Amino acid sequence: MSRLTHLDAEGNAHMVDVSEKHVTSRSATARARVIMLPETLLMILGGTAKKGDVLAAARIAGIMAAKKTHELIPLCHPLMISKVSVEFVPDEPSSSIEVTATVKVEGKTGVEMEALTACSIAALTIYDMLKAVDRGMRITDLRLVEKSGGKSGHFQAE
Repeated sequence: MSRLTHLDAEGNAHMVDVSEKHVTSRSATARARVIMLPETLLMILGGTAKKGDVLAAARIAGIMAAKKTHELIPLCHPLMISKVSVEFVPDEPSSSIEVTATVKVEGKTGVEMEALTACSIAALTIYDMLKAVDRGMRITDLRLVEKSGGKSGHFQAE
């Protein structure tokens, strides 16, 4: 296993110095699933949730979260994000919505945490907007599914 980059020789946490790294195109995609009651999914798809358009609110929340990741996760670098997309795929047979967030940047460090943060906050927003009708919703399978750019190159989950 390689040495953790956020720890110095004495084991103290520090922000990684990226000043000598080259600027490259980098992207990351994260995915999660929100599982709910069939009636809850129909409420989303039919646009009848009392708080309004659930997926529009979740998309905006995810985009905002990606841009604020450095404020939420200790030692993350603030980034000039080029693009954030948050997409939803409803699955009626499993009564769930798949949430996918992709973040892109031209920078010296990757955007994995930004994609994971966007995805998780979008999923949490779905929960928040519908918790009054379905407190049993579950957010599952949050994971990085792909990343590209930088020294470590391309990664794609199985």
